Amino acid sequence: MVFDFSVALTWVLFLALFPMAFIWLRRAWRILFKRDFSEVALKHGKSPLKPERWAPYELLINFLAGGIALTLIVGVALGLLDFSTWTAIGGSTLWCKIFASFALSRHAHAADGQAKA
Repeated sequence: MVFDFSVALTWVLFLALFPMAFIWLRRAWRILFKRDFSEVALKHGKSPLKPERWAPYELLINFLAGGIALTLIVGVALGLLDFSTWTAIGGSTLWCKIFASFALSRHAHAADGQAKA
């Protein structure tokens, strides 16, 4: 194997799965067991008026994304997934998690604005 740009990028992608899985599963842990809603549906760093209302959705988003990332780490380490498969799943998971969290935060804060009126 020749060390070139594609090999370096592959390692960067694989190593990036570790902090992503950790952060997402830690957020799910905090919501589920510690009842910490400080990172639920954030918009500009602020929580909605009732973050506990949106916590189950944020829990599901973070748990699924973290679980998929952890599964990818194990699958790649054991040699069960080829490059095109795990990169496609990893990239799709990352973007779906970003979009889902963004949509949830906008929806939660929009519901707060309607409740005030």
